[in-house]
Amino acid sequence: MKLKIAIQKSGRLLEDSIKLLKECGIELNNGTGKLCTQAFNFPLEVLFLRDDDIPMYVQDAVADIGIVGENVVLENAKAVDELERLGFAKCRLSIAVPAKEAYTGTSWLNDKRIATSYPLLLSTFLKKNNISAEIHEISGSVEIAPGIGLADAICDLVSSGSTLLQNNLKETDLVLNSEAVLISNKNLSQEKAAILKQLIFRIQAVKKSKRNKYILLNTPNDKIEAISNIIPGMKSPTILPLATPGWSSLHSVVQEDDFWNIIETLKELGAQGILVAPIEKMIL
Repeated sequence: MKLKIAIQKSGRLLEDSIKLLKECGIELNNGTGKLCTQAFNFPLEVLFLRDDDIPMYVQDAVADIGIVGENVVLENAKAVDELERLGFAKCRLSIAVPAKEAYTGTSWLNDKRIATSYPLLLSTFLKKNNISAEIHEISGSVEIAPGIGLADAICDLVSSGSTLLQNNLKETDLVLNSEAVLISNKNLSQEKAAILKQLIFRIQAVKKSKRNKYILLNTPNDKIEAISNIIPGMKSPTILPLATPGWSSLHSVVQEDDFWNIIETLKELGAQGILVAPIEKMIL
């Protein structure tokens, strides 16, 4: 019994999806040169598909699960379960208008022509904001639509914003924040559900490790309690005596974002020799 997972056959999601599976300890046969491949050491078969097709194939049980952008899941509106946000391929679906326009707010879009590859999500956004606009559905190169007179505005995915800048557009309204998600067929067998549970356990361990760092520091013994209150770790820090009397080595786990907020406090408390190291896996 193998669990079938669909991932994007090319494009921005492919590399990160393969990387995630490898970080989960799953070794794939030959990688991305085929329509499908098998895992050596986990009951998993990988199908390489067009991203827009993945929700349909998961709904129809051609694949059991899939990794795809949340924007694709919501636009396709297929009957699948969204199980886990994966933390990569982050982008946003936004409205953009010509940079020269004096944009006065969402109401500016009334009676305008908007080009997009996401008509369902755009339509939902317009209805929510009581906007009446004409939607032009096009695929690819949406950003050129205002320049060639096809539309007054666009609704498209934005990552860095450089493509908008190159086409003399400015971002005005956020429609959706998106990232890669793990989706599942709604009617998995017990056997496949058990395999999926193992996979999700591994994914969550990898995700937790990316958000946290292992921290080691030397501290005066009379500051151990104060420092432990700042970086308590998963339960409590590990304390090891140093050869130097009155000093100990303190080992703990800290969220990376928090570290930069507390580093000065740690130093003020007398912490020295502070080392921060990545965590490969983290299981609570």
